[in-house]
Amino acid sequence: MNDETIQSAPHDLEAEQAVIGAVLFDNEVYFRIGEFLQPSHFYDKVHGWLYEEIIRLIQKNALADGMTMRDKIKNHEGAQEIGGVKYLATLMANAGSSANAPQYARLIHDLSVRRELMRIGEDIVHEAKAPPDGKSGAELLETAEESIFNLAETGGISSGFTPFEKSLEGAMTMAAAAFKRDGGMSGISTGLIDMDKKLGGLHPSDLLILAGRPGMGKSALATNIAFHVAKNYKYEEINGVRKTKSGGVVAFFSLEMSADQLATRLLSEHTRISSSNIRKGEIQKEDFDSLVDAAKALNEIPLFIDDTGGLPVAVMAARARRLKRTAGSLDLIVVDYLQLLTANTRRNDGRVQEVSQITQTLKTLAKELNVPVLALSQLSRAVESRSPPKPQLADLRESGSIEQDADVVMFVYRPAYYEKEPERNTPEHEDWQIKIAPIYNLAEVDIAKQRHGPTGRIELTFEPAYTKFGNRDSSGKYDDTQH
Repeated sequence: MNDETIQSAPHDLEAEQAVIGAVLFDNEVYFRIGEFLQPSHFYDKVHGWLYEEIIRLIQKNALADGMTMRDKIKNHEGAQEIGGVKYLATLMANAGSSANAPQYARLIHDLSVRRELMRIGEDIVHEAKAPPDGKSGAELLETAEESIFNLAETGGISSGFTPFEKSLEGAMTMAAAAFKRDGGMSGISTGLIDMDKKLGGLHPSDLLILAGRPGMGKSALATNIAFHVAKNYKYEEINGVRKTKSGGVVAFFSLEMSADQLATRLLSEHTRISSSNIRKGEIQKEDFDSLVDAAKALNEIPLFIDDTGGLPVAVMAARARRLKRTAGSLDLIVVDYLQLLTANTRRNDGRVQEVSQITQTLKTLAKELNVPVLALSQLSRAVESRSPPKPQLADLRESGSIEQDADVVMFVYRPAYYEKEPERNTPEHEDWQIKIAPIYNLAEVDIAKQRHGPTGRIELTFEPAYTKFGNRDSSGKYDDTQH
């Protein structure tokens, strides 16, 4: 920013003095303003430092007043330059009342947002005139939208380094949530008991890859999980902000199936009417009545479907950000599937480089929005060259970047798929029936990589007629009581 812009940047030093003085006189004021006012929002850097030191004392259950701050201010070079302890006395003399402090704090916050908007605006103009690294207009637009989104979410400048005590606070909050929640999960439940035990639920900022060969049911499994999360959404409002208690708001990017096809699958799962029969109209009146009732029941669930084919990953990220703003919350993103996304790479970079950019963007988006991203992936045909044809990490198409960026990699495998039914009324068919009986509804999910937990195989039950995965009880049968 040039000198003229800096000099005219909106600020109010008197409001900053009033807030700091008010908190020093009455530490309880902090608990009324601390949720939205951060040290980075202060225009004067010394004021920001003082407010940060006051917060440190209060969060340690220590008293923050003129006496406890006196020694700290003596050792701060910037504070000494503006008067040191005498300036501290001035702050306390200019303290605002406890009743007015929140109003002053919101003014400080608002002025900080306006200053940051000025910075972002100038950056946008500068980069539009001379794009760095030859960025395209679409890439510049994505960067601009991301900056505006981050400002809208945080209400201030990017935090940069996070003190370790702040990181510990976040870790303890997650642990406390897991301790209080039934089942001891810190993440969002998938509705599948054994999967939740292995993963601890779906965790914010994680990129999870669910891969499988065509016909294994990876789309069905992702749909089942998304449906369970949306169906169980509950929230509470705190100061006008929605906080998810269970389940969640889901963004489903269906690049292969249309929204109507996806909705048909969900209706089939909910009503236990074959999706094939629904599509062909081979249903009775009572079945149609059940579908009508199910549609009414499911009409309000927060599941948002985008079925745009060949979607650029940058556009997908922008739409996810926008949904979080408009829906008030976003708790899970599902992408079916990542090889159908496109990226802004140069022609000679190759498909591996493009997929690498896609997975990096998905991982960055998971961290930025603080939500789990469940992305489906195709596998190479090499799977079917081995016996049994169980997937391995090396089978991931463009596997290097996918495996590297993912926090979790899971493979879905149904052994019955490879046992083709012979001609009926033959000895071979009788042998097939004996062989297929124990595995007909069996689905295996192999957690091949998990950055924060154990790997291993879990068993699920799959019902082809309803494209539905479910829990498997100790006898190996389908258990729908917990789904």
